[in-house]
Amino acid sequence: MNHRIIKIMDVKVVGPHTLWVRFDDGLERTIDLSAVLAGEIYEPLGDPELFSRVRVDAEVHTVVWPNGADFDPETLHDWPSFEAAWRERAELWKQGRGQPECDMLTS
Repeated sequence: MNHRIIKIMDVKVVGPHTLWVRFDDGLERTIDLSAVLAGEIYEPLGDPELFSRVRVDAEVHTVVWPNGADFDPETLHDWPSFEAAWRERAELWKQGRGQPECDMLTS
């Protein structure tokens, strides 16, 4: 199994729950996360003040927030391939039928 090492180089909040992300391969992507902010870790990011405190972690090169939330760089890089699964999982979390941190790691 070949896991790409993708690094996030820059991030900016460009709208409500929306990030602009630049990756080390030059790809730039705008990602609206509003539909996936559910569960213990991600739901607090619905607060615009907390969401605006996003930064790139210099060690692991992903986006992080002060509450410990983060997203895998490869997931964000290939967001169109992952978005539907994240949306489905978020709906389960909202219904209290999932464990977001564990579920996404095993999906």
